[in-house]
Amino acid sequence: MMRGRLFGLGVGPGDPELITVKALRLLKAAPVVAYFVAKGKKGNAFGIIESHLDAAQTRLPLVYPVTTEALEPPLCYETIISAFYDEAALTISGHLEAGRDVAVICEGDPFFYGSYMYLHDRLAARFEAQVVPGVCSMLGGVAVLGVPLVYRNQSLSVLSGVLPEDELQQRLETADAAVIMKLGRNFEKVRRVLGKLGLDERALYVERATMSNQRIVPLDEVDPMASPYFSLLVVPGKKWRA
Repeated sequence: MMRGRLFGLGVGPGDPELITVKALRLLKAAPVVAYFVAKGKKGNAFGIIESHLDAAQTRLPLVYPVTTEALEPPLCYETIISAFYDEAALTISGHLEAGRDVAVICEGDPFFYGSYMYLHDRLAARFEAQVVPGVCSMLGGVAVLGVPLVYRNQSLSVLSGVLPEDELQQRLETADAAVIMKLGRNFEKVRRVLGKLGLDERALYVERATMSNQRIVPLDEVDPMASPYFSLLVVPGKKWRA
């Protein structure tokens, strides 16, 4: 029996029209469609593609055991999430061994902070795997903000808001342009660093870029306790006139 193929499909940052033609073709042809989702939720990625599926396709939700909630010792996020990816890979490998192709959908791009990459690491050496890139959240963000990200020979730094404050400051000091992701509870720390460096006047903030509930909020008006996971800060490169 021929083994099934694994597809990691980037489905874009939220706007259903931003899925690529190739991803849509492979999605519609896949007998099994897997998607990551939090407990009790449908999931943003699944919401993007749900209307394209037919009744014959198997929906395979991969339900996170934890997301961003604080865990009481001795529970460890890294241990729990690693075991989850092991189990998810085992479930998907069962379909692949049975000859069924599996399309794993991923909001944004599969290899840009995408959960699919952890399945790829576990399965790509054993099964045929193909990744279809998608429009990532930072590109959706600058598009809706209406600002060029980098000019001419400028370099871009993509940074995690989880970084320690001193390291975040050090990296921003030398950046021509930057996108800061993974804000959430880290927002106030990030805003404080931007203020120290005088970058707060250039920085732009957007929540859920390209989604129906998108919000663009002035930096000093953002509630640090309400900044969602799908939010990012952009420090665009200084304008250069051609």
